Amino acid sequence: MTDKPMLILIAGPYRSGTDGDPQAMADNLARLEAAAWPVFAAGHLPMIGEWVALPVLRSAGAGLADPLADQVLYPAAERLLAHCDAVLRLPGDSTGADGDVATARRRGLPVYHDVSEIPRRIPQETR
Repeated sequence: MTDKPMLILIAGPYRSGTDGDPQAMADNLARLEAAAWPVFAAGHLPMIGEWVALPVLRSAGAGLADPLADQVLYPAAERLLAHCDAVLRLPGDSTGADGDVATARRRGLPVYHDVSEIPRRIPQETR
């Protein structure tokens, strides 16, 4: 158990394997988001890189098919990881998620592969 909530990046496939199909990407985002509640329930704050990158991309007037996407999606995750305490790597081939894991390991951050591996936070009312 830990007493400090961690900011945990949930990393997994988003564009990988979709051939640019919007529904497939939406399905992948839904799988990433499905892990948010278990991370939160363990006492931590979940984060998904696309929650940051997609609004940035839209505000630049670009979409996922725009060449600007690669200049936003991966760098957003890299910048986000400067603030994260850990990574939860979900299954599936993903160049971006593999990069997130490599960055986390270089920075000495824990990488979890299942929510059950994440230390539960001691609730405030029991301290």
